[in-house]
Amino acid sequence: MTFINCSNHPSSGWGEKQLAEAEKYGKIVDIAFPAVIPESSEKEIESVSEELFQKIVTYNPDAVMCEGEFTLTFSAVKKLKNAGVKVMAACTKRETAEEKMPDGSARKASVFRFVRFREYI
Repeated sequence: MTFINCSNHPSSGWGEKQLAEAEKYGKIVDIAFPAVIPESSEKEIESVSEELFQKIVTYNPDAVMCEGEFTLTFSAVKKLKNAGVKVMAACTKRETAEEKMPDGSARKASVFRFVRFREYI
């Protein structure tokens, strides 16, 4: 059993709850989500998507978390779902605190707390 984490958030930085939920699908394998430059054409996105798909399916995953640049994510998710792979996104709760700085500026800090995985439909 294998759970693919295809994102720019390595599982080594996940909290206990997210790790436990992912491990229900098997051993976690991290695959870095490819960088996408704004100038990339649709044809280039399709090519990167196909490479990513081929890399992921070699693991015969039970589930995949796929999160990254929107157009590449959409393409990769379609390919994976068409191949019968369960594909999910991490759902988090954002907690934000704002602090006024002495110079009048504001510093905002956000903490994202994992809640669950939700399947792409």
